[in-house]
Amino acid sequence: MADRSQYEELARQISAIGAVKRGLARHLPAECPGGSAAVLALLDRNGEMRMSRLAELLAVNMSVTSRHVAHVADRGWIERAPDPDDRRSRILRLTPEGRDMLDELGRRTTDLFAHSLRDWSDEDVGRLNALLARLRDSFGDCRTVQPARN
Repeated sequence: MADRSQYEELARQISAIGAVKRGLARHLPAECPGGSAAVLALLDRNGEMRMSRLAELLAVNMSVTSRHVAHVADRGWIERAPDPDDRRSRILRLTPEGRDMLDELGRRTTDLFAHSLRDWSDEDVGRLNALLARLRDSFGDCRTVQPARN
């Protein structure tokens, strides 16, 4: 087991990841801010779902989720169809235009990482990917167990 100072340094490094995320966000298209990108990515990864499930996965309240959903729906990136099991609810699903936007987001993100990490070896990038996946696994999938919060 690592000593306490290593865990303290890990906490500092994880906190500093916010700068990386902000750098990535600056390279997103202006019409697709981070919250919108998260909605598209979750629908792509998990398939169609109700807004309540999306709020749970985003770990935000329904009003925040509604704003994100309205933004992506207004741009034609998702559709809101009546839920056949409960006509008061809507099922959210990606449209072809939403998949196109996801492709654009993926290209931009990949290009930014390729540029920013150009002096890293393939081995270093692979090791970072493996260690981040392991870290995430050690915490479990937080998006499925945490209650929605503001």
